[in-house]
Amino acid sequence: MNRSLHIIILAAGQGTRMNSSLPKVLHKLAGKPLLHHVLDTATKLQPDKIHVVYGHDGATVMDACKSYDLNWIVQEIQNGTGHAVSIALREIPDDSNSLILYGDVPLLSADTLKNLIEISDRFGILSAVVGNPSGYGRIIRKDNHLVGIIEERDASQEQREIHEINTGVFFADSTLLKMLLKHVNCNNSHGEFYLTDCVSVAHIRDIIVNSLVVYDEYEIAGVNTRRQLADMERCYQLQKAYELMEAGVHILDPSRIDIRGSLSCGRDVVIDVNCIFLGKVILGDRITIGPHTVISESIIGSGVEIKSNCVIESAIVGKDSIIGPYARLRPGTELASQVRIGNYVEVKNSNISDGSKVSHLSYIGDSDIGSNVNIGAGTITCNYDGARKHRTKIGNNVFIGSGNELVAPIIIGDGATTGAGSTLTRDVPAQQLSLSRSEQQSIVGWKRPVKK
Repeated sequence: MNRSLHIIILAAGQGTRMNSSLPKVLHKLAGKPLLHHVLDTATKLQPDKIHVVYGHDGATVMDACKSYDLNWIVQEIQNGTGHAVSIALREIPDDSNSLILYGDVPLLSADTLKNLIEISDRFGILSAVVGNPSGYGRIIRKDNHLVGIIEERDASQEQREIHEINTGVFFADSTLLKMLLKHVNCNNSHGEFYLTDCVSVAHIRDIIVNSLVVYDEYEIAGVNTRRQLADMERCYQLQKAYELMEAGVHILDPSRIDIRGSLSCGRDVVIDVNCIFLGKVILGDRITIGPHTVISESIIGSGVEIKSNCVIESAIVGKDSIIGPYARLRPGTELASQVRIGNYVEVKNSNISDGSKVSHLSYIGDSDIGSNVNIGAGTITCNYDGARKHRTKIGNNVFIGSGNELVAPIIIGDGATTGAGSTLTRDVPAQQLSLSRSEQQSIVGWKRPVKK
């Protein structure tokens, strides 16, 4: 009979070396809290329950994880990993298996954990062979059998030369783990109950401890300092960049890209340096993205060219459009095909149809624009009256002159033309020229103000 799986995530540490008021497990990697990475991996294993042991600023940690179905367990006094696990085991049935994870080890893969579960009988641990084992507990073997784990602070000089280290990830029969923890003492330099001592207790009782060795140091690395977090961020981003490149994306410099969410790319996509992708971003085929561009929660159609220094947020860009440079598409923007949004143009909550152009220095907000429309430089849709937003509606084949102010609500009919420098407050008839200008005057004797 298959035994139920319970996952215990230890997240009670204060993270003092981060020098932050934010709990360590909530510091972000790739735009997502460290603990969320661990929870997402744990969820892939389909456990019966995920238990999170918390301590420092628990209310903040719990609030940040409201979207997950979790059992929260408080460790009021941090007295070691063995103590934390023993508290959690009180709420786990005997006829189950327990998997121990850590809230500050975000890159451990579900496949690795599945392999650990598969090779383990009643008790298994995850170890790693690393180039620099400093700071980690060392794996002690005798005749190639795992007989114990020694923490570095308690290790002899000979033991410190060992390069196989403990990751802290354990998988065990819950009943067995409860029994082993009862025999763990705190006779060590910190006076704490170490979970790792369960290995030597098991060896004394002739209980076989299986082990799975991994060789990717970043997969098992924990985060204790901001420098470690930065190193892990770059490692994560390089992995994502290499995956995209294997799929056919041309990334000009994989060391200068940030994916803080999910990025899906079609064929022959080109991404220049220092681009940031936030949330869920979908790119079609043959897209070119210029340097220093930020795209979040958006869908970009095939054949689109995005020039440098653009910001696109919660927008849809139709195929073969050209955006930028220095353009901003705000939430609610939907562009049809072959739309041109030029430099220093901001578009918000607007629909722009096929072939229309807003090429220079304009603000288009709360608007519906037809096809083959040309919006002149410096045009503003005045959509806010101080209390409510109003929409501007522009028909097909309209030419809006430069420097126009379109005071919403307003409708501009098909084929209409508006003169440069106009402020339009009433609907504009189709197929007609409309303009609003005062008569030009020169005031004799007028003097420009001078600073005192």
